[in-house]
Amino acid sequence: MDKKCSFAELSSEFLGSMFLVMAAVSSMILFTLVLESPKSIAVLANAIAVAFVLCALIEMFGTVSGAHFNPVVTMVMMLEKKVGVFKSIFFVMFQIAGGITGTVLSHLMFLNEVGSLFFVSDIVRSDYIYFAEIIGAFILVLAILLLVKAKSNKISIIVGLLVGGQLLSTSSTMFANPQVTIARMFTNSAAGIRPIDGLIFIAMQIIGALLAYAVFKFVFSNKPYEMEKR
Repeated sequence: MDKKCSFAELSSEFLGSMFLVMAAVSSMILFTLVLESPKSIAVLANAIAVAFVLCALIEMFGTVSGAHFNPVVTMVMMLEKKVGVFKSIFFVMFQIAGGITGTVLSHLMFLNEVGSLFFVSDIVRSDYIYFAEIIGAFILVLAILLLVKAKSNKISIIVGLLVGGQLLSTSSTMFANPQVTIARMFTNSAAGIRPIDGLIFIAMQIIGALLAYAVFKFVFSNKPYEMEKR
């Protein structure tokens, strides 16, 4: 493990990932099963919940671990040499563990509605939806790289708004996050994804992140600029 990889950093990645998944899964359970809302309303509520919670989580944990909560974000930060290899491995492990815990806790909160704490999802997400994961991961990772380069003090707000907006404008509803994808394999809610599709989603997310990193390196990384402070 990297000498600089502290328990506080790992705890931040675990808790941030847990609460992010809880926002995604619990909101879908609440609106589809408890409130019996139309799916369109549930998706809108999900986008708002995830955007708000993600913004708060980045503000809470950003100065501790960098608030990755996403293995592909950790991957590109490792490529940028902002985190070491061993720290990245442990970050990803704690992100995945946190995400799965978030799913279980979501089920616990709504146990009367879902009936169990753990499931293997059978919800099919295939075909053209795979392409949306490339797009979602691409724009998310590129935005983070550019915001970090510009030393923006608005990263939490911008990333929260971006994720919320992409949830409403991609056919896959923008998972764009391998640990969230894994966590959603284990829910019977409308947020779920069957494991075979989830594995393909993860591959598409990695492709999207690597494409974003390539564009950043070849187009933006050598361009000196500063974000206007407002």
